[in-house]
Amino acid sequence: MTISVRALCALALALSVFGPAPLAQGDPDTPGSVASSRGPTPPAPALTPSAGSSVRLYFDPAQGASSADLVRRALTSNGELAAARMEIERARARLRQASLRPNPTLDFEQTTGRLTGSAGESETSVGLSVPLEAGGQRRRRIDRARVELEATEAEVADRERRLAAEVLGLYAEALSSLRELEITEGLTDLDTKTVAVVQARVNEGESAPIELNLLRVEVERLRSRRALTEGRLQATLLRLKVLAGVPPAEPLRLREELANSALRRLAGPVEAAVEAALRTRPDVRLARLTEEVAEAGLRLARAQGSPEVSAFTRYTVSRGSFDDTPVGVLRDNDRLLTFGVSVGLPVFNKNQGAKAEAAVAISQARARREYLEAVVRSEVASAYARYEAASKALLAYEQGVIQRSQDNVRVMRAAYELGHFSVTELLAEQRRLLDSQRDYTEALAEQYRALADLQAAVGAPTEQQ
Repeated sequence: MTISVRALCALALALSVFGPAPLAQGDPDTPGSVASSRGPTPPAPALTPSAGSSVRLYFDPAQGASSADLVRRALTSNGELAAARMEIERARARLRQASLRPNPTLDFEQTTGRLTGSAGESETSVGLSVPLEAGGQRRRRIDRARVELEATEAEVADRERRLAAEVLGLYAEALSSLRELEITEGLTDLDTKTVAVVQARVNEGESAPIELNLLRVEVERLRSRRALTEGRLQATLLRLKVLAGVPPAEPLRLREELANSALRRLAGPVEAAVEAALRTRPDVRLARLTEEVAEAGLRLARAQGSPEVSAFTRYTVSRGSFDDTPVGVLRDNDRLLTFGVSVGLPVFNKNQGAKAEAAVAISQARARREYLEAVVRSEVASAYARYEAASKALLAYEQGVIQRSQDNVRVMRAAYELGHFSVTELLAEQRRLLDSQRDYTEALAEQYRALADLQAAVGAPTEQQ
């Protein structure tokens, strides 16, 4: 009768941690959820931290921050992004400067004969010259500045896309550490309870002291692993705070779970996603605009090779006197108004170097655009492949690994209480379960990261449940 009670205690301990397996539910396209076609094999249960669990410090399903919350906050509060957005204002200022016409030139000239013995001779002239931008230079300059403004806006939009992808990647890393922390704490609690049972058996002489020591070593090993996992989680949350502009003293708790994330797989085949990426991604648009900037630069260089033309006018007052005349001193006052055009002759400098540089810049921008388009195709296809591989791995773990490993540990604990297994065999199986859970967590995280990278590769906004 005593053995039966111990066996029941062991089963109760195992069920208190691993629990019965719930049926799989969810959208087949949702990362971490399983379609009904996969059968009743479940993913990991939802996080239900106990009162003494440290997981509750980092997880709050009601008031915690979702991935979309952190992305939105990063887009509004990230310091580096705010500094990058100032480039748009600088580009607008350059456009305003490019639209300004050249300033006129005011000339003043005074001529006197007092120093050369002709005291009665003097001339005063005031002139005004206005540069005329021939060859449509002003229009070409404005066109280039306008395209540069659009390119700057596209560059900032690409920074936003990459920042959102970085936030989602760190969020997946935090969820992975959170799940591992929960699993490690559960096993630690179970082993701690088992230590009390084995201690009683050692006191009664039914078990060897080495079994108790081995179990205590395993408990300490799990506690060490838990401390490392929690430290990794805290470091990831700090990096998330920096990206999202969250003050260091403000607590940050996660709302989502790795097995039930809010990300959704984009509908449609790979070819449709590639087409959408080439059409909407801001870095592709930036590459095309850079090519347009180079073409506008060539048109401006050609216009600047035109002759420099300036129109001018001059008002002159001339005074003269004649002493040796029969009637005495005669004075002559003349007022003249002069008009003219000054034309610079492009004999030597025809802006040849600038034209050649602009032509090379066009070829360079085109080559970079073509390379980027190939990279975009590769990124989309790679994210799709990673998602499919992670989904297959999850299916294998959910149907053939996790549940069986949990059942093995559950049965071996009960059998250990009956004396059919040694504590080393129980600990070995428990470590296999922990390794399987870590691999399963990594597969979940990889699926989450693949979806985040797919959204970044396509340039799609974050979609929520």
